[in-house]
Amino acid sequence: MESSLVKDNPLLLPLNSEKTIYDGFVTVQERDFRMRIFLPPDRQLKWAKLHCSWQLKHLLHGYEPIVKQRLQQSADLVSFLLELKTVLEVGLKSRPECSSIPPPQYYSQLISEMETIGWDKLLSIDTEFRTLRLKAQDFSGRQHILTIKLQSKHPEEAPECSADLPVPLVVTWTPQSTLEQLHNQFLQVLESLTEFWDILDEIDSKTWILEPEKPSRSDTMRRITIGNNVSIKVEVDPRHPKMLPECCLLGAEHVVTPLRNKLNANMHLWNPDSSVLHNLQDVLEIEFPSPATHEKSAFSVECGICYSYRLDAAIPDQVCNNPRCGQPFHQACLLEWLRALPSSRQSFSIVFGECPYCSKPVTVKMSTHKS
Repeated sequence: MESSLVKDNPLLLPLNSEKTIYDGFVTVQERDFRMRIFLPPDRQLKWAKLHCSWQLKHLLHGYEPIVKQRLQQSADLVSFLLELKTVLEVGLKSRPECSSIPPPQYYSQLISEMETIGWDKLLSIDTEFRTLRLKAQDFSGRQHILTIKLQSKHPEEAPECSADLPVPLVVTWTPQSTLEQLHNQFLQVLESLTEFWDILDEIDSKTWILEPEKPSRSDTMRRITIGNNVSIKVEVDPRHPKMLPECCLLGAEHVVTPLRNKLNANMHLWNPDSSVLHNLQDVLEIEFPSPATHEKSAFSVECGICYSYRLDAAIPDQVCNNPRCGQPFHQACLLEWLRALPSSRQSFSIVFGECPYCSKPVTVKMSTHKS
């Protein structure tokens, strides 16, 4: 049996004189899988234990009952390993991603290219050496991450590249392209977006932002606090960041209407050479509350129905228009409240009813978003 075992599995060798512990590799379809076999003193396979590498565990996932059955029924270690190879061949056919192993030159080329870029730029790499996360810094010192998924099956094909950007990441790739060229293209994209991020960073640092709660580098919208229960939502164009952004004023009508009139009347005052923040203040004729002058808690008013500020990702953005009330509500909470009232009515997507606090007329628009 020993001669047959060595002949069929030359990379699997005994570690002790009793030959109850074997360590090494089992080869299937020119691919080696690390494993260790522990046999009891009587060498009965039904009590044997297998320790597998993570690749082998991944390949055998779902086949564990079959492997245990083969251990119970195989006459000796040689026959069991033959059965195990059959299971592995089936697994490789059903999981094509496990069957492709890059040639040695793939790894040497990857190491060579990383040495050119600089190992300090490598944030992480997966265990299959296919997905890299590279660091990059724009001109303002902001840190960014470029994720590159290499096509090891077909190295001439363009890799998949992704990053936290407000615009699609489009890269140029040829069979002769290198990772350094990809990284340089990414730096050029970051350079083109520097002004956009500078504008949003100024808004983030000098105003109170209601939404998004934790902005990412791909977010183009900011909802800026103007006062208690009144805010403005701005959508900045990443390609033309200093142009007049899309603006939407939110809050009670008696507060929003004068601001909306100023916005419409003063649009001609917008100066592309000035920052978006300064332009907004000039056009609206206001000073935004800032972290230097106000506490954010003064503007984070709880919903008058559920008594919380955030409901999932939503904040209270429905406000009673009665100047003596002005109570804010989550859209979902107010909609549920009004639907429960016998006196409420609906016209198309608008639900009409009474404010839970002052009993004055209040409306809410039904969301058209489908989850």
